[in-house]
Amino acid sequence: MHRFLILLVFAGWTLPAMAKESQPNVIVVITDDQGYGDVGAHGNSMIQTPNLDVLHSQSVRLTDYHVDPTCSPTRSALMTGRYSTRTGVWHTIMGRSLMSSQEYTVAEVFRDGGYTTGMFGKWHLGDNYPVRPQDQGFDYTFIHGGGGVGQGPDYWGNDYFDDTYWRNGKPEAQTGYCTDVWFNDALKFIERNRKKPFFAYISTNAPHGPYLVAEKYSDPYKEKGVGSPQAEFYGMVENIDENMGKLMAKLDELKLADNTILIFTTDNGSAAGWRPAKNGTWKGFNAGMRAGKGSNFDGGHRVPMFIRWPNGELTGGRDVDTLCAHIDVLPTLAELCALEDVRASDRDGESLKSILYGDKESLRDRILTVHSQRVENVEKYRNYAVMSERWRLLNQNQLYDIKADPGQENNVFEKHPDVAKKLSDAYEAWWKSLSPAFDMTVRIGVGYKAQSESLLHSHDWHTNNTNTPWHQNHVMSGAIGNGYWALDIAKNAKYQIELRRWPRHVDKGMDAVSATIEIGGQTITQEVPAGVTSVIFEVELQQGANDLLTKMKLKDGKVRGSYFAYLKKK
Repeated sequence: MHRFLILLVFAGWTLPAMAKESQPNVIVVITDDQGYGDVGAHGNSMIQTPNLDVLHSQSVRLTDYHVDPTCSPTRSALMTGRYSTRTGVWHTIMGRSLMSSQEYTVAEVFRDGGYTTGMFGKWHLGDNYPVRPQDQGFDYTFIHGGGGVGQGPDYWGNDYFDDTYWRNGKPEAQTGYCTDVWFNDALKFIERNRKKPFFAYISTNAPHGPYLVAEKYSDPYKEKGVGSPQAEFYGMVENIDENMGKLMAKLDELKLADNTILIFTTDNGSAAGWRPAKNGTWKGFNAGMRAGKGSNFDGGHRVPMFIRWPNGELTGGRDVDTLCAHIDVLPTLAELCALEDVRASDRDGESLKSILYGDKESLRDRILTVHSQRVENVEKYRNYAVMSERWRLLNQNQLYDIKADPGQENNVFEKHPDVAKKLSDAYEAWWKSLSPAFDMTVRIGVGYKAQSESLLHSHDWHTNNTNTPWHQNHVMSGAIGNGYWALDIAKNAKYQIELRRWPRHVDKGMDAVSATIEIGGQTITQEVPAGVTSVIFEVELQQGANDLLTKMKLKDGKVRGSYFAYLKKK
């Protein structure tokens, strides 16, 4: 949220809040597509995660902790303490992964409390102002683009090794494997800020596909009968574990471990670890749960959550089985760190402080809901789970006793109509509470001082569920599709709109005979000479909401949108 708090005191400016040295540092590590069963300490006899196993033994573990079944929704809920749909996020593409700039994030709570805030890796809540991490409370950012390395908004040509990432908004070439790069930079941030409280958000793109990792990590699994790509997936997790070991060692070296809240969690259920690969003998492991990423069964959204804070006596390898979720992280951290949250009343989550310290009675009657929309416009009753500590209601007609049936194999909907009605009523109330967000469109800012030029990619087209070229592979193959970008124009002025088939640093032609833009009630077409790499339009635009639709007519007569567009105020 881009906001200014201005207080006039004796004709001077107040100083920003200063965190006390006694306040704990906070590090949140969240991995991508790693499920509850993809940790050795959770009973997986194949995967090698010795450092996570140590952290597990040293932490308070939330064993009934839930997130959304996919990436962006989980991240928006974690950032805001609010159900993801309220924030404008319910998909990973089509403009529905952009989190509203009106949200007051956990990073802003820490920053406004005097902490130095840093973010590393995957954001996946918007790549342009005002929805970048630097617009949402992070003092320092070091990230890839889009929802994964190699996706459309990411730097062109990235493939996990020796990539180019954005440091504080500027591209910078790197050496090494993506996960190593994120952790190495985070360790430098921690060392730079070791003498004052910091909040570090380390968000790996691994082990999300494509499953690319050095063979030294994947080959040992193949030798044990793990098929591909599961062996690569496990190898990526093992590399994450190796970096967790380096992180914990650095905290010990700097004598920060005791007064640092270290959290490890993941963003959804397992993508590749929960079931067998076709060409392997290992059957996979899912800790007794059903299904994986994207599912409304528990395997899609029950994930690891380890919390260690020695000075706060959150240690010892204790399990807490109270039902809880991603929306609880912000309220919990704010209370643990004694930070003021000026938007506390807006949070859907609850502070878990009391249950972390042994309260076995509080929050036992909670009902929580998650859903997996993955469409441009939300649909009622689509892929949801209403959860109490004992029960799971799915999709209006499935009810499971999770205590007696953790694998969710026996539907007892007809046997417990009273329970089904209670949970159904809870869903109806939850859905009604979300309804103000259904017509929300989070728009990309154009012409603002914070970002002189906006770079748009088809990843964020609003396509009404038609073909959306969200990955660089789609661009390379010339995928046919189209949709509009939802823009927020800063002021009445002339703007330059540059259309490209490829990003600027790729010197290739447009592969089109004409280019058209439709915006602000204007339709303008230009011929495209053979061999040119871009077409530039200049157009007067009015301040506020504008939708940009582009049309590239190809030599074979087909029409698609422009994959890339660069916009700036003249």
